[in-house]
Amino acid sequence: MESCDWCNLSEKDKQFQVYEGRLWFVFLSDEQDYIGRCILVLKRHCNSMSEMTDDEWEELRNLVCKVETCLKAVLGATLFNWSCLMNDFYKEAAPDPHLHIHVRPRYDKPVILNGSTYTDSEFGHHYALKKSGDISPEDKEEVFIRLKEWLNR
Repeated sequence: MESCDWCNLSEKDKQFQVYEGRLWFVFLSDEQDYIGRCILVLKRHCNSMSEMTDDEWEELRNLVCKVETCLKAVLGATLFNWSCLMNDFYKEAAPDPHLHIHVRPRYDKPVILNGSTYTDSEFGHHYALKKSGDISPEDKEEVFIRLKEWLNR
């Protein structure tokens, strides 16, 4: 789609791509309110989950398993909040959503990166919509490297 941001990613937009499958991309989210937060983006422009093909569902299932295993292994995640909330697209006069799915890893123990400690203060509760995502650029880069290395091994 001509006007879709997800369909027209620049190389700069792809700088935090941690994995590319046949049908899906996985990106480390700009917002690291939950350490390791990622976005899975369907390569094909698609408006909703109900429009996915069998192959897209199968690869998504495999990616869910792969991403969860990765986040457990490299960051110690305990559980995961998955969401497909297409709301922002519908703020536009002519909405044209592109299917993408957020994963927020949750932690029952602090995550330590480069000497900094990150605590999931809402563990065991729904994720917070307006949680502060204060993470240093160095720590974000560390998360990116760990995820990319593990997912592409």
